[in-house]
Amino acid sequence: MNTTLLSWAALGGAILCEVAGTTFLGKSEHITKLWPTLASALFYTSSFFLLAQALRSVPLGVAYAVWGGLGIVLTAIISVVVFKQRLDPTALFGIGLIVAGVVVVNGFSKSVSH
Repeated sequence: MNTTLLSWAALGGAILCEVAGTTFLGKSEHITKLWPTLASALFYTSSFFLLAQALRSVPLGVAYAVWGGLGIVLTAIISVVVFKQRLDPTALFGIGLIVAGVVVVNGFSKSVSH
């Protein structure tokens, strides 16, 4: 299979694991509940492993920007859906800027190999 495709798939998995780890961290009640804390650690470890695999073909700066940016957006969505938190217009605007940044990096940067 294509190494670049596998690297991007690993990056996608890293993002999902990071979001899951953050979600379980929120459920751990300040690391006082054992199972959510262990799940959080497992997902964060998996996220870093997959991020390292993504770096086989995806440049570090691009991988980190996509990982961080999409992780923030998905975590914000989880915070609204799971934790019933509200995002004000300023937060939504900021998240929109993050999405725009990821789109610009992936769509127009010559650093990204597709």
